[in-house]
Amino acid sequence: MPVTSPAAPAAVSPSHAALPQDFDALRREDPEIADVLLAELQRQTGTLQLIAAENFTSPAVLAALGSPLANKYAEGYPGARHHGGCEHADAAERIAIRRARALFGAEHANVQPHSGSSAVLAAYAALLRPGDTVLAMGLPYGGHLTHGAPGNFSGRWFEFAGYGVDPDSGLIDYAQVRSLARARRPKAIVCGSISYPRHPDYALFREIADEVGAYLIADAAHPMGLIAGGAAPSPVPYADVVCATTHKVLRGPRGGMILCGAELGERIDRAVFPFTQGGAQMHTVAAKAVAFGEASTPAYTLYAHRVVAHARVLAAGLEAEGFEVTTGGTDTHLVVADPAPLGVDGRTARERLAAAGMVLDTCALPYGDARGIRLGTAAVTTQGMDEADMARIAALFGAAVRQTGDAGRLLAEVRELAAGNPPYPG
Repeated sequence: MPVTSPAAPAAVSPSHAALPQDFDALRREDPEIADVLLAELQRQTGTLQLIAAENFTSPAVLAALGSPLANKYAEGYPGARHHGGCEHADAAERIAIRRARALFGAEHANVQPHSGSSAVLAAYAALLRPGDTVLAMGLPYGGHLTHGAPGNFSGRWFEFAGYGVDPDSGLIDYAQVRSLARARRPKAIVCGSISYPRHPDYALFREIADEVGAYLIADAAHPMGLIAGGAAPSPVPYADVVCATTHKVLRGPRGGMILCGAELGERIDRAVFPFTQGGAQMHTVAAKAVAFGEASTPAYTLYAHRVVAHARVLAAGLEAEGFEVTTGGTDTHLVVADPAPLGVDGRTARERLAAAGMVLDTCALPYGDARGIRLGTAAVTTQGMDEADMARIAALFGAAVRQTGDAGRLLAEVRELAAGNPPYPG
């Protein structure tokens, strides 16, 4: 029997433009997995993808991911591989490096990290030793697992001190950052978050790091796509090392990258390979090159600015529906909101929204132990939705969380909106 997604509308027939050209061969060889891929495509096509860390890659990126470079073992770096037959893998990686450096104005780029977490691990390995003190945003305020979570390598190998936000504004408490830095004398300061919707003050972070003799590491996994499109300030001129993902707003394949100055290039490269990783995933590296090229176009710049404009409309709409929006709005693709004024917690809100075909995350809120909802506008903007659609989505949020109106009609309206903006038009 075919596998079906419970959230996917049976009436939607998604385009197969996102499927590999040899999908028929997969269907013949392994119909069970083929059905899973079709069901996932239907889920993505028939529901609203509002997870802040997700996006839709282009067909060109998908084509690179499914290319023969997936077969190539390429431990090492261009011109210095541990395997033969790497001339074309070398060419792909050199293109990716050249495009990344040009796109972000960096002196050095490493495009091999398998994920954002892998990039952060390599940055720590290059600059720190076990037991060193690191200052980063505390997990309750939006810090990432790699910023000192007890179950993560970061929390086990290093001594983390966590800074927070002002309880009234929700903005980073820079006075606390400076005070903690002076008191703890960290080897590195990390700026970056998974749920902070405002731009960090990179220049002030740099000033504080210099005052205590610390490295500055920017974990820019979320805003990197906005930075590429000129819709967010860049940490590259200020940070010693910038870690990022290549998916999210950037619309590339799932993976990571590291940018730094030329003086740290060799240390970063050795920290990626051979210290933390083996062979690079060359099909993913090629797909990163495609994404960097796409992000260098005027069309992408327009897209990045639309993502931010859409997030601001959505934040205002959620406030009008009764949600409490942290920091009073957003500068980025991220919106973090507390549904407590509507009488539910974040987990309940997520369940009700999922039942209505709207997919998003929960996250910690910068006060108490409550959880809110975290959403982003990157994917729906890729689909071509506009500001009027964002206002409509906010109204759908309110109806779904309050459970007002006919549930079937609400789900049908969400499906109509999704079907009218397919991620991969035929």
